[in-house]
Formats: sequence, structure tokens, C-alpha cells
Amino acid sequence: MREIQQIHWELEMDYIGHPYYVSGNAIRHALGQQLPYEIHRHLHASHGIFVPGQFGVFPDWHSRSGVRPHLGSNLPPVERYEDLFLLRRPSQPWLLDSRPRDALNTHDVRRQSDHPALAHEMIQGRPADADRQRETTKWYIHAYLHADREDLLPLDDQRLDGLQFGGKRNYGYGCTRLKETQLIDLDALDYTQLEESECHELELVTPFVLQSTYPGTNAVDVPWWWTADRDELRTRSEKLLENDSDYRCETIDHGQTVGYAGDRPVETAKAGITRVGTHSKFGFGEIRVLPTPDSLAPRIKKPNKN
Repeated sequence: MREIQQIHWELEMDYIGHPYYVSGNAIRHALGQQLPYEIHRHLHASHGIFVPGQFGVFPDWHSRSGVRPHLGSNLPPVERYEDLFLLRRPSQPWLLDSRPRDALNTHDVRRQSDHPALAHEMIQGRPADADRQRETTKWYIHAYLHADREDLLPLDDQRLDGLQFGGKRNYGYGCTRLKETQLIDLDALDYTQLEESECHELELVTPFVLQSTYPGTNAVDVPWWWTADRDELRTRSEKLLENDSDYRCETIDHGQTVGYAGDRPVETAKAGITRVGTHSKFGFGEIRVLPTPDSLAPRIKKPNKN
């Protein structure tokens, strides 16, 4: 049985840190203040994705349907593999097209001692004839944990409540409260959409680390089951903070898609949830497998496993 624990935190104070996500390393560091070492060392954390607490509609590929108020404020039930990724895209495609989705999915930025901080809530004015003259959007952080020991999850709510992320934590920034959590058995999910498709592609949900100055790591190439060469992909430099030291990471940037040359899409999908690569413990290397119609499938290169 392979389990993950999804977590939804509500930001209660502005966040000073990485503008795209709360890194898995930051989540693990915060948990380290709450947990004994013997538990903490077995935990692996995903990156935390920022989610606006807004009305939304379930996409066609989701197991649920219809419009829900404040869809981003809760953890919807997960029955299919695809359901796991509802809140994992920074574009948040579930936001209603009938509302100003781009504005609702953009943090207000406030200066805090010359540091740009992402606001924990956004207040927008409404038309004069509206029932309410303003609307408040609260921000949430969606992440999940898994462990390399079967008896550790789920963590108690009290261990997850009140964590702080980002900079200037001693001034109260980055404070969160636990909104909701749920345990998911990956082996019990429905993978029918992947099983019924003969062609697939891979979406990089978080960056994939190629090389790093972190101790004990080696430079790696893209996996053989990607139909893309390293020089064809957009790269980005990241930093990993550990014990007051900065470590530089060269990554394949998130948000890109590549073809899939493997023949085990379900097993690849499960591995992608718990992430692949040398820095998977810190949230890097999360991959989603997508079914691709034959007419849109990329030309599959013969993999070189040497």
C-alpha cells in the first residue's frame, strides 16, 4: 500500500519566499520543528502550490462534476488518478471563466521591509449594483506528504497546524492554519484513463533536478523514458537551503510537457506522484502522466538505456 497525506493550509499572514511555490524543503523544515527526528527523517514533502479560495467548476477529466462555491478552499474527494492534480497547477484551470480568473489567481504583492511579500488575502471592489461592495479571496497552500515507513501517516492535525513558511518568520510572516487533510491510497485509485490510452505524455508539475551542489548528489541526465533531449527543454536555477547554507540546483523547469517512451504508464504515474530524481524528498521531480490521442502523440524516439 502506497499512501500520501494531502494537506491544505490557509495563509494567515503574508508570505515572503519563493514566488511560485513553497518548496518541499521548506515544508520539511517546518515539520522538523514539530516532529521527533525518528519520524521526520522518513518524511518526503511535495512543493506547496498556492491556491485561491474561489468558486470553481470541476474539469471534464475529474471524477466529480458541477460548480462548487469556494472550490479552492477545500480538498475535494480523490477517486481517480487525475483527481490528485486538480489543485496542483499554478494556472488553476478550475476557476470559472465567467469571473475575472486571471485577477483572482494573482497574489497582491506588498512590500515588507524592502522584501516583496505575497498577500495572504486579496480584497477586490465590486460593481455599485452588486449585493456586496467588495470580495475577499483567501489564499491556501496545497501539498502532500509520503513516508518510507508505512506506520507514520497520517500525521496528527496538531502536528500540522500553525506551521510557518518563508522569510521573517520571527515577525509572524508565513503563518498558516490547517484547513483540511486527507489520506489517499495510491494503489486504490482508478487509473482507467491511462490504461485505455496507447500514447502518453508527461507534464512536469515541479522542476526536475539535473545537478546540485548539495552534498552526496551526482549530476544526472533526463530519464530515458522522456522523448526530449536536455538541450530541448527550458532550464532554471534553484536554491536549496539547509543548515544555513545555500545549495545551487540546475533544473528542468516545471510546466513543460514531454513525450513518454515507456510502456508502464500506471507505474510511472505512481512514481511521478512520489517524485523522481535525486531531490524528490524535497519536492522536486513531480510528474503527471497524461493520455494523448494517437493523432496528437509525438514521434517516439527509440530510448537509449546505455
